[in-house]
Amino acid sequence: MELTKKGHACVRLSEGGRTLVIDPGGFSEPDAAEGAEALLVTHEHPDHFDEGRLRAALDADPAVQLWTLRSVAERLSAAYPGRVHTVGEGDTFEAAGFGVEVHGQLHAVIHPDLPRITNIGFAVNGGAVFHPGDALTDPGRPVDTLLLPVHAPWNKFSEVADYVRQVSPRQALAVHDALLSEAGLAIYGRNFGPQGPGTGGAAYVRLAPGESVTL
Repeated sequence: MELTKKGHACVRLSEGGRTLVIDPGGFSEPDAAEGAEALLVTHEHPDHFDEGRLRAALDADPAVQLWTLRSVAERLSAAYPGRVHTVGEGDTFEAAGFGVEVHGQLHAVIHPDLPRITNIGFAVNGGAVFHPGDALTDPGRPVDTLLLPVHAPWNKFSEVADYVRQVSPRQALAVHDALLSEAGLAIYGRNFGPQGPGTGGAAYVRLAPGESVTL
């Protein structure tokens, strides 16, 4: 399986000529959703859910389908009957030939004054990849590559480091990093590496937008 980072929290998974894209949002590369056979969206925040990009992908190919939670599905299902699927924690399905499990229910708390929204995470191909969305959800199953939300208004480094140790993946691949400057990225890289507290044994990897890695 090849994983390509498409900016911020978006990744493209390709295997055997099949393509699955997770969270093509407003901070992603402009072509993030193009050419996908299946789309997954973790929640409604615009850095994960760009309605225009999803509609463009669904309009371009009538075979493309979307799996997401109710708050996103309600905005698209009427225009694409039978192609937008509402899923929640505990559901399993196949998308473009990839096996997917759904874990989690709620977005992490940003501040008590802000309403808390729903959020789901996706484990792909038996935990080969896990994308938690905007939450530190432990899927309770082995994970090879954890897509790690390194920086957000709702988290801090100590929580994220402990989360990697709790899930205990083979590697943690940085996502949710568009708000960091080059200096900030360097600091996170040091702290997640051998010069800092580290990850408890998981390799820490950061891809620039457009870079790929074979899993």
